[in-house]
Amino acid sequence: MAKLDNPVGWFEIYVEDINRATRFYEGVFNQKLTHQAMGQNGPEMALFTGGTDGTGACGALVQMPNMRKPSTDGVLIYFSCEDCAVERSRAESFGGQVWGEKFPIGDRGYIAIIVDSEGNQIGLHSTQ
Repeated sequence: MAKLDNPVGWFEIYVEDINRATRFYEGVFNQKLTHQAMGQNGPEMALFTGGTDGTGACGALVQMPNMRKPSTDGVLIYFSCEDCAVERSRAESFGGQVWGEKFPIGDRGYIAIIVDSEGNQIGLHSTQ
């Protein structure tokens, strides 16, 4: 594997309802997602905006009927925030759940854990 600043190149968050999930993520992160269909029988996707500067990974919400299901088990994806308490405070008003307060993680900043509108656990990370 080539040495990269950020070895994560892509992520997918599986959802039951692409429109409901899009409203959640756009509302919580105040960011517009772009919808994309992947062929006639393929999954529906809503893509997060992203750059190629190596500081983060691009990804998408994916509705794939009869395939992958949302879960609070398994991999935990953290979204970068200026202050994770802000996004945490928006989660419930967009159909999610809050799992505890923002808390410090030593010299690496702060995190908060929420559950999206589909039942996926996600993390929020900030340096303040």
